[in-house]
Amino acid sequence: MLLKELIPNYDGEFSLKEIFGITSNSKEVKEGYAFVCINGAVVDGHAFAQDAYDKKASVIICERDLGLDNQIVLPNTREIFANMCAIWFGNPSKKLRVVGVTGTNGKTSVTYMLKSILESAGHKVGLIGTIQNMVGEKVIESKNTTPGTYEINRLFADMVADGCDFVVMEVSSHALDQERIYGIQFETAIFTNLTQDHLDYHKTMENYLSCKKRLFTMCKTAVINKDDEYASMLTEGLSCKIITYSLGNDADYSAKGVKYKPAEINYELVSDSSINHICVKIGGKFTVYNSLAVAVCALALGIGIDDISKGLFEMSGVKGRAEVVPTNKDYTIIIDYAHTPDGLKNILNTFKECEKNRLIVLFGCGGDRDKTKRPIMGSVAIHNADFVIVTSDNPRSENPTAIIDDILEGTKGSNVPIKVIENRIDAINYAVSIATKGDIIVLAGKGHETYQILNTGTIHLDEREVVAKALENS
Repeated sequence: MLLKELIPNYDGEFSLKEIFGITSNSKEVKEGYAFVCINGAVVDGHAFAQDAYDKKASVIICERDLGLDNQIVLPNTREIFANMCAIWFGNPSKKLRVVGVTGTNGKTSVTYMLKSILESAGHKVGLIGTIQNMVGEKVIESKNTTPGTYEINRLFADMVADGCDFVVMEVSSHALDQERIYGIQFETAIFTNLTQDHLDYHKTMENYLSCKKRLFTMCKTAVINKDDEYASMLTEGLSCKIITYSLGNDADYSAKGVKYKPAEINYELVSDSSINHICVKIGGKFTVYNSLAVAVCALALGIGIDDISKGLFEMSGVKGRAEVVPTNKDYTIIIDYAHTPDGLKNILNTFKECEKNRLIVLFGCGGDRDKTKRPIMGSVAIHNADFVIVTSDNPRSENPTAIIDDILEGTKGSNVPIKVIENRIDAINYAVSIATKGDIIVLAGKGHETYQILNTGTIHLDEREVVAKALENS
C-alpha cells in the first residue's frame, strides 16, 4: 500500500513510497515498514525512532524533528496511527455495528449479556474485553481491557471476514485517553457507573470522568445509568440521543418489583409504553443494573423483547464474576473480580442478605495502582463481612506488606475478626480450613485472572486450582 493511501492528506516527498507494514512498536519494525512515534504514558516512541531507522523502516512518522532523512513530522501521531490502522485493514469498523461499554464496574458482564441477547436474535457477534476477545465463537487471548489501535482493527477485520455483524467491546478510560479507539463510530454506548479507581493514572475523579465522557461524543445513542452520581455531568452537553435507566422512577426505563435470590434476580422492565418480565440466573443488585443497561441498549438497537428476555435468561454467568466454585461441601466459595471499593461492597452486599452462617471475605489491593482506595476497601470489608482475611493481590513492584498496611488503616477500631496472611495461596488454604456449615467465602480481586504479578515476575495462580487442592487436603 502506498503511503499516500494510508495518510490521504499527506502529499509530501514520501507519498509514493510502498509500505509493507505499520507499527508503533519499534521491536516489530521490518524493512519497508512505517514506524509511528507515539508519546505513551510510560515511554516516548520518539526515543526508538533511530532503532526503527536502523531496521530500514521506510518512513518515520513523528511529532518533532528527529534529524532522520526519512522522517515525516505531523501533529497528533496517535490520531494518524489510528487512521492508518483502519485504512490498512479496510476500515472494518464501518462494516460492523459497534457497541461500546464503559464504566468502573460491570463492563465485562454487560458485554457478555449483550452478546447473548444479540445471538438469541440471530446475529453473529464479536467481543472485545478483559477476559478474552471473541470472533464469533473463536476465543483469542486478551492482554488489555481495550487492545491497542492496530489490534482492534485487526480484530474488527477478522470479525468482518467471519461474518459478524455486531461487535460489543469494553472501552477503558486508558484507551479513551490514549486515543486507541479514535475514529470508530459507535452505534450505541453504555455507561454503567463511575466509582474510585485508576487515580494513579487520572489523578482526579474529574479527569477520570472526562475520559469516560469521550466515548459518548463518538456514538449515536447513549444508554446511561441515571442512578449514578456522575450521570448528569456525563450527559451535559452531549449531542447524541440519550436513554436512561434506573431502579427508581425518573428514567426512561426502570426496574420495578425486584426480587432477589442468591443466584437469581427477577423484575419488571417498565417504560411509559410497556412492562416486561426479566429473569437473570445471576444474583445481586449489580445484576439488576447490568441487565437493565443491556436490555435498554438492545431495545435501542432494534432487538425484540422476547429475544432480550431469552438472551438474559440463558446467561450462565461470566468467569470470575460472582462465580460459584464447586466444592461438594456445606459451605459456598465465590470468586469475583471486585478490586474497587464499590465492586467489593456490591459483591459482599449480594451475599450479605442470603441465609448463611458467616460471610468471609479474602482480598488484597494491587501494587503500583491507586493507593488511596486501599484503606477504603479495608473499611468496606469490615462493614460488610463477618470475617476478613487480608492478603496480597498483584503487588507488582511494591512491597506486599506495605500494601497490606495501607488496607489495615481502614480497619482500625473494628471488632470484626481480621487475619493477615500475605501469601495468597496460604490465605486461601486458611479460608478453606476455617469454613463451617453455611459459610459464604468471597475470594475478591483476581476473578478471571490465572496469574499473580510479583516484583520477581509473573507466576501462575488460578484460585480454582488452589481451592480444589485445599479441599483435597481438608
